[in-house]
Amino acid sequence: MPAVAIAFNFITSLLTGADSISVSLAWESGLSGDFFAGQSRKQRESAMSLVEWAHLPGLAPYADTLAAMEARVAQIAAGTAPEAIWLLEHPPLYTAGTSANPADLTDPGRFPVHAAGRGGQYTYHGPGQRVAYAMLDLNARGRDVRKFVCALENWVILTLAEFNVTGERRQGRVGVWVTRPDLPPNPDGSPREDKIAAIGVKLRKWVSFHGISINVEPDLSHFTGIVPCGIRDHGVTSLVDLGLPVTMADLDAALIRCFPRAFP
Repeated sequence: MPAVAIAFNFITSLLTGADSISVSLAWESGLSGDFFAGQSRKQRESAMSLVEWAHLPGLAPYADTLAAMEARVAQIAAGTAPEAIWLLEHPPLYTAGTSANPADLTDPGRFPVHAAGRGGQYTYHGPGQRVAYAMLDLNARGRDVRKFVCALENWVILTLAEFNVTGERRQGRVGVWVTRPDLPPNPDGSPREDKIAAIGVKLRKWVSFHGISINVEPDLSHFTGIVPCGIRDHGVTSLVDLGLPVTMADLDAALIRCFPRAFP
């Protein structure tokens, strides 16, 4: 089968204020090939026809991106725009979810802090971390928040498996975790576990926004200005920290391939 040529719509109007400007942006190096090898035609169509994918180049300003997400969610709810997934990076910043404990912001002057309005507590975003904002219509996919969050986790787990990384869920700890047998165990003798991906969502008229963040090669020291997600007893890691020379383009290709299996 010929290689799948994927073009992403970069919706310029979302971040510039224009009313209806859009350009077709072909993905750059690292994404050539048949991304959906081994998947059914239905799965391919589900991934690429029902959801509009966008890659925002550079570092996306958080406040502008949040406003653009909210506008897109309103359009999806009104039936005037398709579902969307945006792949991007932010400049270094912290976001506070609706359950954030001010005591968990241990270095408040380090980076800008934004009230995100999503569920959860404090998290870090910055260069080297892939953020995937998922604006999906749960009116059509099933009004089940728990199932939706589980699907997001599964999307991350499937994506990590593409690099032979075993991502796992943990009871009471939203996100995706990896066991670290390469590091000394915890004081109680249990294996160390580090978080590699965070998940935080909000629903408006049963349309989701916010989404997932996966650590590819961020500066992990930037997480020390907060208690990530309010969890003090565990650390954070990244694909590169695990010894894997994974690029952002590698991860994006895996996210695209795995989406139809997580959201059939």
